Amino acid sequence: GYKVKLYEMRPKKMTPAHKTEKFGELVCSNSLRADSLENAVGILKREMEMLDSLVIRQARAHRVEAGGALAVDREGFSLAITEEIKANPNIEIIYDEVTSINPDEPTIIATGPLTADELANNIIKMFESDNFHFYDAAAPIVLADTLDYNKVYLKSRYDKGEASYLNCPMTKEEFDAFYNELINAEGVVPHEFEEIPTESSKGDEVRVFEGCMPVEIMAKRGPQTLLFGPLKPVGLETPDGTRPYAVVQLRQDDAAKTMYNLVGFQTHLKWPEQKRVFSMIPGLEHATFTKYGVMHRNSFINAPRILNPSYQTKKYPNIFFAGQLSGVEGYVESAASGIVSAINMDRYLQGKPLHEFSRKTAIGSMAYYICNANPNGFEPMNANFGIMADLEFKHKKKERKALYGKVALEQMEKEVEELND
Repeated sequence: GYKVKLYEMRPKKMTPAHKTEKFGELVCSNSLRADSLENAVGILKREMEMLDSLVIRQARAHRVEAGGALAVDREGFSLAITEEIKANPNIEIIYDEVTSINPDEPTIIATGPLTADELANNIIKMFESDNFHFYDAAAPIVLADTLDYNKVYLKSRYDKGEASYLNCPMTKEEFDAFYNELINAEGVVPHEFEEIPTESSKGDEVRVFEGCMPVEIMAKRGPQTLLFGPLKPVGLETPDGTRPYAVVQLRQDDAAKTMYNLVGFQTHLKWPEQKRVFSMIPGLEHATFTKYGVMHRNSFINAPRILNPSYQTKKYPNIFFAGQLSGVEGYVESAASGIVSAINMDRYLQGKPLHEFSRKTAIGSMAYYICNANPNGFEPMNANFGIMADLEFKHKKKERKALYGKVALEQMEKEVEELND
């Protein structure tokens, strides 16, 4: 093994969200989400177990009853992780704040969504300001094969360039019904540390989130705000030449065209409300939402510009990223990215070729997605079937989820053998 220096700024300097100095402290929910192999994050957990994940091992040891989800006793979980790390003779824990990175020293940066400003500004200097974000404002994403193509049509506004948007036309009656539900839908009350400032103070180096109002707040200014904004129908006539009363546009979210995001639909609505209200959009009645919209404080890098799928940076071979800062989203995904980053740091130090996990696996599909997504407007991504490689054989639709799990775990078995050789 290696002698590792692990820096932790808590308790010397706390974040706005953490209450302790322990590792693995869960600042929000105590759920690590679904545990079934018919769910992408469930598959990811099994893959992590095959790679001897400390996080999943301790999660199972501190499991509490939560139906089909893996939820944990947060105190016991965090304490056990901390004790295991402290007991490792190769890890020296240094309770101090890191404010700069030495590109000549092998380093994994995993400082999370509340990375301290001084370090964040140092990362900005290393990788350029356009490649670091302090706030997350993502619109919902739907699976392409769950849309109703009898209702949506392909077109770019005014037919400029290639027809690259799917358009969901609304009549006045459909718009009015949708509008009424949107303005009355229940929103999330953000934690204080997740609040997004609407304007920056002069001279503040930290980029703030501007010009990205939640669609429901926009709607409360009146229906015309939507009709002259994100739902503007001008230049989006239907194939028969008529202009709809309103149009919701869907933009391709991945190279394979398996996912589309709702343009201009950044939102603070609760997830069940997003499903209920946005399913009123023509063509989305039976859509599967692979990711819901979010708006909150969340530091992350522009992974498509900065990282390779090994989580090594393109610019500095000694520097790797991991966790939420790398552009993955979620507790489990963050821990999974750390495993990939550590495996590849080990290979890099040994002069071996770095390992890129297959897109047939959940862990590999996440690494692939964050490095190959559109860098313009990149938003963090969690584990889901929409980013995994398509099944390469005929199958029944109802068997698809189970087959994703079977294929992923068979592939992971091969990769574990390869890594152990």
